[in-house]
Amino acid sequence: MADYTIISDISSHIIKLLRENMCPEPIPAENKIEICSPADEETDYILGLYLYDIREEGQVTIPPFNIPGITGVKQPPRPYALYYMIFVNGSSKTGLKSSDLQKIIGRAAQIIMDHNRIVPSELQSRLEIDEPSVAVAQAKITLEEKFRVWQAVNKPYQVSLFYRMAPVFISSGIMTDIPKVTEAAFDLRITGGKENRI
Repeated sequence: MADYTIISDISSHIIKLLRENMCPEPIPAENKIEICSPADEETDYILGLYLYDIREEGQVTIPPFNIPGITGVKQPPRPYALYYMIFVNGSSKTGLKSSDLQKIIGRAAQIIMDHNRIVPSELQSRLEIDEPSVAVAQAKITLEEKFRVWQAVNKPYQVSLFYRMAPVFISSGIMTDIPKVTEAAFDLRITGGKENRI
């Protein structure tokens, strides 16, 4: 299963998608799209991707598994849901008009809609076993909850996109050794003869 870097890998994947499909129109340069918080004001970005929550999902029925070539067993991975906000930087010095901001948000929504599945093995080629795709969907949260996300970073609310991405599996870092076989007993039965024990 995916290593702990999968969260960062997913964020980087989303940024890559946005940069490839939004530059140079409606955003002039790739460095204007960043992984950041709305509270970040030092970078003059236009579009931001903000991971605002991570929640553990329910238990999954995946047994401990062997990794080929290793004499040990890894504990089952844990599934998580990642919650992202995509927003336009209101303090950007680019002088965008309201209509421009709406085009940017609309284009970002279109890109995410067209790429609503993330394949973990494409982000981490070293995965030992396959795992399900990460589904990308709009987060089912109320307007009040959206306001609270903005209040948490001391910023006034503005129209933004909220997404839930799950399941994101994170593997255990603990490998349990498998006891070595040191003794074995077999019963050997010969038809018409006595039973011999080896």
